[in-house]
Amino acid sequence: MSIFYKLKNTAQQAANTAVQSAGSKRETFTFAALPESLAELQALPEASLDTPFKTAALTVLALCAYAADKNIGTEMLNWLRGPRPLNGQEISFLNDRFRDGKTYLPFTYFVGSTPDNHYTPTTPYTIIIESNHVSDDEAGYRKLFIPCGGADNPRPIKLRQRGSDGKWFLWEQYLLTGVRTPKASDPWA
Repeated sequence: MSIFYKLKNTAQQAANTAVQSAGSKRETFTFAALPESLAELQALPEASLDTPFKTAALTVLALCAYAADKNIGTEMLNWLRGPRPLNGQEISFLNDRFRDGKTYLPFTYFVGSTPDNHYTPTTPYTIIIESNHVSDDEAGYRKLFIPCGGADNPRPIKLRQRGSDGKWFLWEQYLLTGVRTPKASDPWA
């Protein structure tokens, strides 16, 4: 083994240890189908909301439902938000994000979704949720990140833990910001 290899290997191990100690974690969630009602969402094992990762994954599913049917999506999001339902401004924001046929936005968070395939995910539907060194900066909250097929960096989502039962609820999401235009819709592609 060369000296360079030993140094490189030692440096890599130190970097991996630093990342792990800084709170980095990755969880993968797989769904055979997307829920089409609040009851179907609540029937999923992740609906226990006992980890922020589960709540984050279900938020993506709820946003997909919102893209298809605003009423069903609103029910799901309100349930995921717990004692703090969507207000008029937040609903207006959601409607604005999906305007002009941008119903593909929440689908960019599934594995296999790219601009080349018009953000059509592979099945079963898989979502990866990550934490990092800033995830636990605020007591009672958890900031997680979801890789996006239409952006270079994962997008943040913030969750809040309810003290009475330890369940995690959606606090803020930054998942519906701009992504690369699907190739089929891009006049410059």
